[in-house]
Amino acid sequence: MIKQYLKLLRVKHWLKNILVFLPLFFSKNIFNGPIILKGIIAFFIFSFVSSVIYIINDINDIELDRNHPTKKERPLASGKISVKIAIILITILLLIIATLTIYLYNSANNILIIVIPVLYLILNIAYSLKLKHIPIIDVAILVSGFVFRVYYGGSVCDIEISSWLYLMIMFGSFYLGFGKRRNELKQNNLNNTRKVLKYYNKEFLDKNMYLSLSLAIISYSLWCVDPITKLNISSDYLILTIPLIMIIFQKYSLIIEGDSDGDPIEVILNDKILILLIFIYIFIMSCIIYF
Repeated sequence: MIKQYLKLLRVKHWLKNILVFLPLFFSKNIFNGPIILKGIIAFFIFSFVSSVIYIINDINDIELDRNHPTKKERPLASGKISVKIAIILITILLLIIATLTIYLYNSANNILIIVIPVLYLILNIAYSLKLKHIPIIDVAILVSGFVFRVYYGGSVCDIEISSWLYLMIMFGSFYLGFGKRRNELKQNNLNNTRKVLKYYNKEFLDKNMYLSLSLAIISYSLWCVDPITKLNISSDYLILTIPLIMIIFQKYSLIIEGDSDGDPIEVILNDKILILLIFIYIFIMSCIIYF
């Protein structure tokens, strides 16, 4: 039964919330105890908010999911967890979120600590109820989630985020979002229940996916050679990571050009080479920044 609750909470997708640590990592604060504690709390706030949104979405789509070849096994659609229990779980999570948020606000006194999770929650509830059926807007809201995570990490720990890094996250998220829709469209004949797919076509998604990828790599490259970045990190070697970032994106593209459903977490967790490449990037970047 615990497994069903973990599936309902989408704990596996909490990996996306690691993005809140990005400002800490690049600002050389990853070993700063008080700041990393704030980052950990921010991680759980966003994780719980994400779980609330997933549960609301599952309640809203319960009938559609029951007619889907794979989503019918979800805890609510399969009846393994009742809607009543799901609503109780939402209430508990909201209370925990409020408590943690108030604690962070009192320690940092930054109104964005309250505004960002609330805005993220409202925007994604609107997405679940209506906006996910509107083309482009549906992907833009997915992108906003990634940007919010990074910005929240910076706000909680009072760390300024480079504009180039912000743009890299935004463009990279558009690439992931369009890639997800591309593969959902490809699998639409398998009874996909996402209504917005009727507005998309493969050619549009391909062009915008790789336009976004190009802009993401350019933004990352400009961040690496930015004099302010090099001054803050005290290194001229960031440029060496650009080819590795390109290889990671190319490997990801190769996967979603195949039979993957395009979900970023599923793509990463199901490919050992991609995981290895990401760990190599983290290791090299850690050496450049901290040693």
